[in-house]
Amino acid sequence: MILAVDVGNTNIVIGCIEQGEIRSTVRVRTEPGQTAAEYGIKLKQLFDFFGIDPNGFEGAILSSVVPPVNEPLRQAIELLTGVKCLIVGPGMKTGMNVRIDDPGTLGCDLVVGGVAAIAEYGAPLIVVDLGTATTITLIDENRCFRGGAILPGVKLSYSALAAGTSLLPDISITAPKKCIATNTVDCMRSGAVFGTAATIDGMVDRMEAELGQPCKVIATGGLAASIAPYCKRSIICDDQLLLKGLWTLYRKNN
Repeated sequence: MILAVDVGNTNIVIGCIEQGEIRSTVRVRTEPGQTAAEYGIKLKQLFDFFGIDPNGFEGAILSSVVPPVNEPLRQAIELLTGVKCLIVGPGMKTGMNVRIDDPGTLGCDLVVGGVAAIAEYGAPLIVVDLGTATTITLIDENRCFRGGAILPGVKLSYSALAAGTSLLPDISITAPKKCIATNTVDCMRSGAVFGTAATIDGMVDRMEAELGQPCKVIATGGLAASIAPYCKRSIICDDQLLLKGLWTLYRKNN
């Protein structure tokens, strides 16, 4: 069994994976500035609470988009489990060619998501990650990462809207009954859900037109299940995509 840790801007997702099967997952808040000891205590508490034996891991792998968290969290993992923790980064074998202007700037989350999507669903494909930011990225039929687009995340956008206006409230990201809403909260929800779904549909159409062929579309991230069902495109929701990618990368590099 390996320990797979995905550090996002908002949450850290921790998974226990055995022979490719994700046995258990837990999500905690990302808190930059914590020491290795503080992360170690938090991990120990989580393992105790969920009945996970820290001595039962043969390896660990960490992917992060929050660099200050990497080293203290790596130290905590290695101290608690006694195994070496791989960190996703330059020089790691991925099996995916990166064809963008500066491959070294590609976020670890996009690498991990792309590797997982290729392994699970083949190529060409488009991966939509609905998290703190919304990313839409394309991998061609030759398994080459070609690039994509970054949009403000849905929750981030609407929290900023509520904070920057006097009369608009903070809302939950749930779909109203109708696109043409008749009250303020439902109007905001319509924009958040149906507006984002329409954006995804439109961006996928444009990317397929530029590529010159249709693609499978995979959605992941915390809001995928709230948005993807309202897209007109056929979209596969996979909320464990990044953990699957970490398992694939661990096998390729261990």
